[in-house]
Amino acid sequence: MKKLTLLSFIFSLFFIMKPEEYMAAGNLQATIDSMKEGAVLKLEDQTYEGNIVINKPLTMIGSKNTVIKGDGTGNVISVKAPNVKLSHLTVTHGSMDRNSAEEYAAIKIYSNNNVVEHVKITDSFHGIYLSQAHHNKIQYADIQGLGKGEIAAQGNGLHVYYANDNVLAHNTIEGTRDGMFFDYANRNKSHDNNISNTRYGLHYMYSDENTFKRNTFTMNQGGAAIMNSNGLTLTDNQFIVNYGNQSFGLLLLQANENHIQNNLFYMNQRGLYIDQATRNVIRGNRIIQNGIGIELWASSNQQIFTQNTISDNTIPAVTIGGTGETNAWSEHGKGNDWGSAFPLTDLDQNGIGDFPITYHSSLHQLIEDQELTNFFLKSPALKIYEKINSSSNEDEVMFNDPHPLVPDKGSHTAIWLAALGVLAAVIFLKGRKRYALHLEGMEGKHKG
Repeated sequence: MKKLTLLSFIFSLFFIMKPEEYMAAGNLQATIDSMKEGAVLKLEDQTYEGNIVINKPLTMIGSKNTVIKGDGTGNVISVKAPNVKLSHLTVTHGSMDRNSAEEYAAIKIYSNNNVVEHVKITDSFHGIYLSQAHHNKIQYADIQGLGKGEIAAQGNGLHVYYANDNVLAHNTIEGTRDGMFFDYANRNKSHDNNISNTRYGLHYMYSDENTFKRNTFTMNQGGAAIMNSNGLTLTDNQFIVNYGNQSFGLLLLQANENHIQNNLFYMNQRGLYIDQATRNVIRGNRIIQNGIGIELWASSNQQIFTQNTISDNTIPAVTIGGTGETNAWSEHGKGNDWGSAFPLTDLDQNGIGDFPITYHSSLHQLIEDQELTNFFLKSPALKIYEKINSSSNEDEVMFNDPHPLVPDKGSHTAIWLAALGVLAAVIFLKGRKRYALHLEGMEGKHKG
């Protein structure tokens, strides 16, 4: 009898703890309003009318072809309760009104401790917007904007406004204004995101102590722009082929005490662009085959550059607006590897060059005065310009590395192969994605 009573108690406890499940009826908002807190709503392979508001904790799970379509006048999904989970949905047709007092999004979250995963977003001003929302997790979202021709007319892929301690991971963003925009948003963690064909892949404004790891930025007007933000950590990211007039892999503007470590800057117009920034540490990065490896304005002080590989750039580093004497090109007796353009001797075989490297250039004034100079970084005319000015004492010291590193044998070949491998993978994935979209379009035509 006791065993039977115990089993009955366990089964009753199971049914009490198991969330109640619902199947969505035609009116999705009415179904949500009728649900109990903590319930699970399963959606069919069909299109539901959007502009829904979720005002209680619940889980909403879609299927392969589940679409929630807005009417084009507001947010498609507004999350105003905590502990909501959305997954496996296509969300589309939010408002595109950029002059509204409310910044609309496909999914706009106003609350804490929510999860959004495995969603696809198209045809909305912002993709996912966190508004004063904390401790949320956004992962495996595919956010498609309108493309570069419409950047000014649309919003951002992920917009984080006065929102702290969120996790943004494994998301793909393409063709929006900014890929990820942080505004007064602190202690957020972003990792393994892939962002391309935007204005800025990443844009920080007045946002401190965020971490950004293993993200890839390709073919943007600017890879990442860090402005008025302090205490950030950017590690193991890839900034590849961000090219155009005034483009860059990474911009630090009025940004202080940030750690930039173990990143790849490959084939950008500028690898790093640093202006009015103080006490940033740039360590262990690979800055390879950019127009300008590092553009450092004299308004920036007390940067530390150490253990970076800075090779095969048209201009390795240039200081503009002055000499920038308070910036250090080595730390604890370890400088940087400047590649084959600066041959070294290492008689004591300690991995440090026997003599400092001092780089003189006359291009600083030309770059400062003529904005279009960046278009001609690959031109042979620049080398002629340098030679003419070197004989007329127009050169100035761009950097002095007192402890340059001697590259390990084969290290540059490995770096080149790794960079080319990453670039090939990015091109392959983009091509495969376009092919998949083409097949979907063909299927749609045949069905029609």
